[in-house]
Formats: sequence, structure tokens, C-alpha cells
Amino acid sequence: MAYLSAEQKANLKKIAESIVAPGKGILAADESTGTIGKRFANINVDNTEENRRAYRELLFTADKSIADSLGGVILFHETLYQKDGNGKPFVEILKELGINPGIKVDKGVQPLGGTANECTTQGLDGLGERVAQYVKDGCTFAKWRCVIKINQAHCVPTDVAVQENAQVLARYASICQMNGLVPIVEPEILIDGDHSLETSLRVTERVLACVYKTLVDHHVYLEGTLLKPNMVTPGQLHAKKATPEEIGLATVTALRRTVPAAVPGVTFLSGGQSELQATANLNAINKVQLLRPWALTFSYGRALQASVLQAWSGKKENVAEAQKVLLRRAHLNGQAAVGKYEGEEGQGAAGSSLFVANHQY
Repeated sequence: MAYLSAEQKANLKKIAESIVAPGKGILAADESTGTIGKRFANINVDNTEENRRAYRELLFTADKSIADSLGGVILFHETLYQKDGNGKPFVEILKELGINPGIKVDKGVQPLGGTANECTTQGLDGLGERVAQYVKDGCTFAKWRCVIKINQAHCVPTDVAVQENAQVLARYASICQMNGLVPIVEPEILIDGDHSLETSLRVTERVLACVYKTLVDHHVYLEGTLLKPNMVTPGQLHAKKATPEEIGLATVTALRRTVPAAVPGVTFLSGGQSELQATANLNAINKVQLLRPWALTFSYGRALQASVLQAWSGKKENVAEAQKVLLRRAHLNGQAAVGKYEGEEGQGAAGSSLFVANHQY
């Protein structure tokens, strides 16, 4: 039987722990060409390869101090092979900062036949070859997103959807580890809908329990993985909003009931929360008075970039200011990852909702 060697395990564990070192999280810069185009449209910037390259250069060259708050950056395939204005590959820039370059390896969600609008994620075909190449090209970790929906009127999620997505995540994780790449396991439960905090807690527990049972069945080495889940929040349309403290307690409760202590870290997605909400909720999660054996940190895309995009607006003269905004948001989330965020005034895009219905990357 093909099991990981002691050396392979040690390397995976070391990488996973470095990504979630105290006060560090992940910048998710893996938006697909279509998704980044939507973000650019909001600031009247054309979705060209050069503009995408220039924007990512802005992110990765902000200042070496960003490495104090980032242990990893998730890249899109195109971005992995791009270079800065001086011809230096982005991967080299990140590695010199001590930041792990990661790669999105799934190929998007697909409808799951015979269900009420549920889905699975494609991309397992040829994944071993792609992952092996990404390792050669400098990546140390990968991300794969599965999507779970809550629709109580249609008894969603169904067992079929929960189990199908758990199987897909486990196959992906196993393939990554056999090739030396740390897999981030992302079973995202969308905040679309009017479900309560209690319903979100129940579904999150059910999904995570199934995911970890399946990972163990597939002999995935848990110490060499990271989890990227949703925070436990009420649905976007639910009448009663939850406080950061309520979200923190519910989220940690769900994790404690389902996620083995062997997992080094949990890197939460922001899931359409505003920048302020995402930071405040992460801070509350890290202040819950319960034993938390994992690093609890961030893997934010929109919640690290919304204000940055607004500040940049596609203009070269705005790059320095946009980089200051990025450094500040990364620093604040780094503080939240150790429960030391003290709040801020909601300015500009930071307090704006980033919710997108049925969000896709």
C-alpha cells in the first residue's frame, strides 16, 4: 500500500504550520479571470492580462512587512507564471519574503444531478500531473473549494451532496499529499438564505463531521492539511443578526465537535462579510473561552482586497496608497488571528457588504 513516508509527512507538517504561524493568515488572490473582471468592473478597469498582472504585483510587492501577517498567498494559474515589472516571477518574490505560494487546483462547481440545485466540484481528472507540475513551479500548498447550500424548504443539504463533496475533497487532499503539496480543504457552506444561526451550526457540524470521517478513510495525513471553512453565521436574509461573540462561540463549538486536534490550523473564508465584520468575527473566535487546539486565522479574498481595489482604481499614481491599505488590513487581521484586534472606524469600502449571491470564484 502506498503510504506517505516519514520524510513526506514531516515536510507537509512543516509547511502547514508555517502558513498558520501565530498572527499569520492567507491572502486568497486566486480569483478566476471572470471573477477578477467583475471586481475590476466595479472600479472601471478593463479586464486585461496586463491589468490583472499589475494589480497582483501591487499586492505582492506592498512591503516586506506584509510577511508578518501572511503565511501564504493562493494564486490563480495565470498569476503563478506572471512577473513583476522588472521581470521577477511573483513566486520568487513571495518565497523571498518567506510567504508560501499556493495554487487553486479545482475547476469550478458543477450541478449535481437529481438534487435541488446542489453541486459538486470538478477537476480530479489529471490532478496528479497538474499538482506535480505546480510543485516543480514553486507551490507548497493548494486549495480546492466545494460548495454546500442550505435550503430548508427543499431539505438541503442532502446526504448525497454532503457525502459527494467530502469524497471529492478527500481524493484531492490525498493526491496533493502524495505529490508533496499541503491541501487546504474547503467545504464552504454559503450564507445565502434565511436560516438561523442554530441551523448554520447544525449543518456546519454535519458537513465537517462527514469531511473528516472521509479524510481519515482516505488515509489523509491530517497534520499536513489545513481547513478552510465558513464561520457559523445566520443566513444573509435571516431577520436576527448575530453578534461577533455569538458567531465566535458557535464557530468554535462546531470545530470542537468535529475537527481533530491534529489539524494545525483553520483558515476561515470571509464568505461575503464586510472587511470589518470578517476581522471582528475572527477576533471574537480567538477570544472564546474554550480550548482551541488549532490556529484560527484567515484566508480572505474580498475581505482583504475590497478597500485595496477602491484605493487603486487602476491608476499607477494610486499604487502606494492601495498598498498601505493592504498592509493595514493584513495587519488588523493578523491581530484578530491572536485575539488582539481592538476595532476601527468603518471607512470607505471596509464597512460595505461584500455579499454575492451563489458566489463563485
